[in-house]
Amino acid sequence: MACIDELNPEFLLRGASFAECRTAVEKRCREVYYVDPGYAIFDTHIIGVPPIAVGVEDTFIVFPFTKPCYGTFLIRVPGDEEVERLRQKGRPGGKR
Repeated sequence: MACIDELNPEFLLRGASFAECRTAVEKRCREVYYVDPGYAIFDTHIIGVPPIAVGVEDTFIVFPFTKPCYGTFLIRVPGDEEVERLRQKGRPGGKR
């Protein structure tokens, strides 16, 4: 994946801090996993202040993404394969 925009992301937060994204994922998603900076989602490495919360909503993945010169966003994209990979490699934060 060359560009995250090719996934047609739904923007849930714009210009957010890493802490705001973490809190939003924890509140919004029933299934939350924590990853380290550099974890790749759709072959794109995410950055942030650990722990980086990544959420699952059915077959969608919710995660913070930083675009140079634009700031940090919380986005939601479909991704069956990424959801399964996250379940295997992420540190579970629990299910509600």
